[in-house]
Amino acid sequence: MPAPRPLPTPALALALALALAAPVAGGAAPVAVVATFGVIADSARRLAGDCATVSALVPPGGDPHLYEATPGDVRSLQGADLVLYLGLGLEGRLAAILEGLGARRPVVGLGAAIPAGRLMTGPHGATDPHVWMSPALWAEILPALAAALVARAPDCAEAIAANADVHAGELRALAAWSEATLATIPPAARVLVTAHDAFGYFGRAYGLEVEAIQGLSTAAEPSVADIRAVAETVAARRVPTVFVETTINPRTIETMVAAVRDRGREVAIGPPLYADAMGPEGTPEGTVIGMARWNVTVIAAALGGHALPLPEGLAAWAAAWGLDPARP
Repeated sequence: MPAPRPLPTPALALALALALAAPVAGGAAPVAVVATFGVIADSARRLAGDCATVSALVPPGGDPHLYEATPGDVRSLQGADLVLYLGLGLEGRLAAILEGLGARRPVVGLGAAIPAGRLMTGPHGATDPHVWMSPALWAEILPALAAALVARAPDCAEAIAANADVHAGELRALAAWSEATLATIPPAARVLVTAHDAFGYFGRAYGLEVEAIQGLSTAAEPSVADIRAVAETVAARRVPTVFVETTINPRTIETMVAAVRDRGREVAIGPPLYADAMGPEGTPEGTVIGMARWNVTVIAAALGGHALPLPEGLAAWAAAWGLDPARP
């Protein structure tokens, strides 16, 4: 069955939502928003504030590529005032449910807000859906997200617009800080090796060469040839540290490390990175900003660089989590 068709522009996202929505009356209960995975849910919460309750189908630590809806998820989707998904091939096993739901509920695909020319593709032409790994690129979905929320809660339009401006500013500050921090990595060491190919936008944004064993989707198992190819790169480039994402079984990266050792080199496995899932709820890493902060700090330290103090644009976020911006 074909994947649900995303909306082509933020303006059309608003038009569809308005067409399907009955305006929320003043003083009404917050609208119920269901997002497919945590990254969308976190940004939706930042924009909506008290105007919406936002939940995510994929639980913390879950893989949106592989997630299959439960009966409870289906009930949540059917009862939602607004359903948000990314598209771009990310939610493979949820696609049929989202397509069927679209005829009855407001279902908005945020990936359509990313200009086609900014999207990356894999070796077989598949679109890379991991756009949130570049904060500057993720900021481009905020107008479509704000439009979808305003369509369901028009009395909150001013607050949502203000929150969107604040969140966009945070994402821009995060992108600038990430670029400056990762620039401290020596040129010869700017090779990021991961288990799953989720860091393409990250590498493009910050000038890192990215090598991955597994492809864009975790649905496909890596081959022995894939493992050997990456091991050859790690050994030849003398990469000091490789990484595995929190949603990935470490067995593959461990096999690759053993293959590097067979080639006479040693390589460490660094702290786990966040890619398809954020950190646990109630932690800084359980937010879009916090997951990126963790990844940048860990990668910089492991490859010979160091984290810089967080900028003023992230001071409020840091204060909310009790963090010292000078010690990211």
